[in-house]
Amino acid sequence: MKIPESLAYGFERHFQTGISRESSLSYCQWLAKSHYENFTVVSWFLPREKRQHFYNIYSYCRWSDDLADETGNPSLSMELLDWWEGELDKCYQGKPEHPVFIALQETIHTFDIPSDPFRNLLKAFRQDQLMTRYPTFHELLGYCENSANPVGHLVLYLSGYRDAQRQQLSDYTCTALQLTNFWQDIAIDLKKDRIYLPLEDLERFGYSQEDLYSHTFNEAFRELLKFEVDRTRELFDKGLPLCEKLDGSVRRDIELFTRGGLEMLNQIESVGYDIFNRRPALSKSKKIQLMLSRLLKI
Repeated sequence: MKIPESLAYGFERHFQTGISRESSLSYCQWLAKSHYENFTVVSWFLPREKRQHFYNIYSYCRWSDDLADETGNPSLSMELLDWWEGELDKCYQGKPEHPVFIALQETIHTFDIPSDPFRNLLKAFRQDQLMTRYPTFHELLGYCENSANPVGHLVLYLSGYRDAQRQQLSDYTCTALQLTNFWQDIAIDLKKDRIYLPLEDLERFGYSQEDLYSHTFNEAFRELLKFEVDRTRELFDKGLPLCEKLDGSVRRDIELFTRGGLEMLNQIESVGYDIFNRRPALSKSKKIQLMLSRLLKI
């Protein structure tokens, strides 16, 4: 099975001498630390004994994402995602073969994690191969139920929480983070012929898909993106009470991601919503500032 180049380099580098438990764990750690994120995947707020489990979860998500997005061929991506789910099945049958699943099996057993969150993520990645437009905001939220919310559930499982109330609060936060990423990466997604701005909102503000593809920045687009940013901020606010329902170490990490998402919305506002000419991003100094602000609250 040919894998995307984004994954092949590290994979070949780590397994020249064969696959073992130790090399699988090491690979997941390397993969989690080697990829750019607005925040590091695992911050040093997190207890050391849980970090490897977060690396393992991240590696599953990273492979799923790249199998879906890095081939440039929807048919091939669907084939690869089917293969990947087959590897997940082997893991839950106690017969993992792929290094990511050799590492992940320990995490699944330790925290008694059901397969649903992993499978729901694959549903979203398959949907990306088939659906490139979302007529309504409600349908976009439906996509986020599989593309983002399962990640929050996995984090809660690793933190010892399984209740519906915390999962619901987590869903608000994860959906808001996903939407923030959409608004940040509108121009990047257009290169993949994907539009996550709800079509009903384009019509509401008098902004066409043709305008979007020509990167037309005008008052209509400014008002459109302001509308999306404002309701995304409302979702972050609805999810914030989750932080008070978690223990200290995990609470600091979750709040850091939430504050980072809110700051990204601030960055979009700071460029006057003109994301075509300047992609909003958190500077290194801003990330450090956010982390220091959390330290002062410890």
